[in-house]
Amino acid sequence: MNALVGKELSIITHKAQTTRHRILGIVNGPDFQMVLSDTPGVIKPAYEMQTSMMNFVKEALVDADVLLYMVTAEEKELKEERFFEKIKKSKAPLFVLINKIDQISQEALEESVAYWQELFPKARVFPISALTGFYIPELLEILIAELPESPAYFPKDQLTDKPERFFVNESIREQILSNYSKEIPYAVEVVTEEFHEDPKIIKIRAVIMVERETQKGIVIGHKGSALKRVGIGARKSLQDFFGKKIHLELYVKVSKNWRSSAQQLKRFGYNN
Repeated sequence: MNALVGKELSIITHKAQTTRHRILGIVNGPDFQMVLSDTPGVIKPAYEMQTSMMNFVKEALVDADVLLYMVTAEEKELKEERFFEKIKKSKAPLFVLINKIDQISQEALEESVAYWQELFPKARVFPISALTGFYIPELLEILIAELPESPAYFPKDQLTDKPERFFVNESIREQILSNYSKEIPYAVEVVTEEFHEDPKIIKIRAVIMVERETQKGIVIGHKGSALKRVGIGARKSLQDFFGKKIHLELYVKVSKNWRSSAQQLKRFGYNN
């Protein structure tokens, strides 16, 4: 989605379950508007938050005029059989996108194409590289041709449906995913409590929520060193995103078992 929109709306890390929400990216042209819906990856839910994540996926499946299922060449298994049966039964055109082909051999690519084509006989399978832009312009033209005619859903200058605070939260969480290991990135949620924009600077106050006191200590680090790294990385990312100087204050609080609390999940935007 980032490659097609031309802006990093969805955060990207090497860790699984990086995307937690359904994010709309809007591509506008002279005679078209394409609304891309980026969803969490398909998993078997282990707790309430992951159930909400999979609900985002199901909603997108129902709404879609075209389905894009993205994999890497190394993937050779289905993670949730019932969900893939729904994809097969969908009447919407299906595209399987094999990403990161810049990292594999021609032989591995051919094997991957054959595997997914056999699994989804009605799908069109395209090798791409979102990083290098390989086949992205061609893919955009193919997708535009599949769009049904209708009025534009959004203003032509709009890029997404999410507010500024959402992207602040996600930029901070991206740094947490990059700087911490084991359970920490998955036990963390971010809430932007203050967002004040002036002509030359944006002042932000955000809270990093963890589930236990021990996690709070890890996130802060010795004399605040770990939290400082997160702040530096997030501030740089946000300055690139908003095109303004950023003043960022970060705090860490404990919200016990928030991933299984319906009340807390609603507060964080998982349960509507």
